[in-house]
Amino acid sequence: MKLGAFSISLNVKDLKVSRDSYQSLGFEIFGGKIEHNYLIMKNGDALIGLFQGMFDKNILTFNPGWNQNADELDEYSDVRELYKKIKNKSIETEQESLDGEKGPGSFVIIDPDGNPILIDQHI
Repeated sequence: MKLGAFSISLNVKDLKVSRDSYQSLGFEIFGGKIEHNYLIMKNGDALIGLFQGMFDKNILTFNPGWNQNADELDEYSDVRELYKKIKNKSIETEQESLDGEKGPGSFVIIDPDGNPILIDQHI
C-alpha cells in the first residue's frame, strides 16, 4: 500500500518557540502561516508540521498524491482506494471525509499505542 508523503504533525504550546527550535536544527519554513497557527518545516526529506491549538495529540500524517516536496504525483493510490483496503483488513477508521469519487479526502486510523495516523489527500 503506497500511502504518500510522510510527515509528523506536532501539537505545540508556542508556535514561535517551536519554529525557532526547529530552525536551529536546520529546518526551514516550507508552508503554513504563523497567523493561521501552523507551519510546515522541512529539512531535506524530513517534514514536520507545527500546529498550535488545533488538535490534542501528535499525528503521523501521510499525503497520497504528493511527494516529499508536495509535488503532485502522476500515479498514486487515491485516498478512497486506501480506505477500502484498510477497511477490508478490518482496521477501524475515524473522522472519514471522503466525499465524491476523486479529489481531496481524509480519514484517521489509530495504531495499537493510541497514535493517530491521518491519511490526508489534498489533490
